[in-house]
Amino acid sequence: MFAEKKIKQSPISEFNVVGKNTTIIGDIMAEGDFRIEGFVEGNVKTNGKIVIGESGCVKGKVECAEADIAGVFSGEFYASNLLTLKTSAKITGDVVIFKLAVEPGAEFNATCIMKGGVKALKNEQSKQEKTA
Repeated sequence: MFAEKKIKQSPISEFNVVGKNTTIIGDIMAEGDFRIEGFVEGNVKTNGKIVIGESGCVKGKVECAEADIAGVFSGEFYASNLLTLKTSAKITGDVVIFKLAVEPGAEFNATCIMKGGVKALKNEQSKQEKTA
């Protein structure tokens, strides 16, 4: 007669900051967003956004939904959506992303694989072949 109400929980909106004079050596995992202004050596994994500020430096492996980089990154970088490189960014290593935005002046010395773009192109080509 009385139905139980299911309470929907909203996703946790955390915001984590690694300060300018902070050094972290090790792995970091969280659900929320990160802003890194200090130095991180290790793996950083989140379902949110990562911002590496101008004074920030990350060496290791990063996995996130999207990112803005204005500082230094070296290692493996995986973003399931958008990676934005600001003018002061310096990137080296391997990058796997869905979308890439690079401002003039950014240094991007990495191997880059863009996921998703190839599939869309193949689908468009097959549609055009069918209509021709």
